Amino acid sequence: MNHRYLVHLAYHGAPFHGWQKQPNALSVQQLLEEGFSTVLRQKIELTGCGRTDTGVHARDFYAHFDLNIVYSQEFLDQLCFKMNRFFPTSVVIFRIFEVPIDLHARFSAVSRAYRYYLNRQKDPFTTDQAFYLFGNLDVDLMNQACEVLKQHRDFSCFSKSNTQTKTNNCIITEAYWDQTDSQLIFFVKADRFLRNMVRAIVGTMIEIGQHKLSLEGFQNILERKNRSLAGESVPPQGLFLEKVEYREL
Repeated sequence: MNHRYLVHLAYHGAPFHGWQKQPNALSVQQLLEEGFSTVLRQKIELTGCGRTDTGVHARDFYAHFDLNIVYSQEFLDQLCFKMNRFFPTSVVIFRIFEVPIDLHARFSAVSRAYRYYLNRQKDPFTTDQAFYLFGNLDVDLMNQACEVLKQHRDFSCFSKSNTQTKTNNCIITEAYWDQTDSQLIFFVKADRFLRNMVRAIVGTMIEIGQHKLSLEGFQNILERKNRSLAGESVPPQGLFLEKVEYREL
């Protein structure tokens, strides 16, 4: 009988080519699977709560693995300690714990939230955690665009092509821009996200903030569902997966 174990972790995305395993490039999934397999002395395969692109960070990430072995929580706590010593500083394991076998790291998640950080002044200490953008932006207009965004469900205009998803529909429950002295921060929460979706939204909203695109034009892009009409995707280093939520946890 298999038992399912959930790993709660975070990672700095700069050293990695995203979460997903791929040939000839280091990914977070590969690093974790090799580490767990070495420490547990058997092959471990992890299923993540989603995919992050190269350079994207995750403050809140979950992955599960199955074994036909029962581990006590005390053993899992010790395993967590060992893994944190094993992995580089770019990855931290918060907790490892057993969950019901039908709890799936990806498909059981009910919501995900992202933040994208725009630096308003040059900062050498956050170059791999934010995107520096010169010039003023109309934040009030960008927040009006957020209200338009929440009225839609089909976000084909912000998705990479040929992603093999069954639907491009997402339910966005929150979207807004915050402003500090040195940064603009975009927050968005939805039941699911498409590949490249957040970075494409931010790139398009920057055009709104620069008065290159009107709210009517933004509405038209959403309605026409054509990726080529939307703005360019912003660089990955400013994007953070902030929160993943499950009903069962």
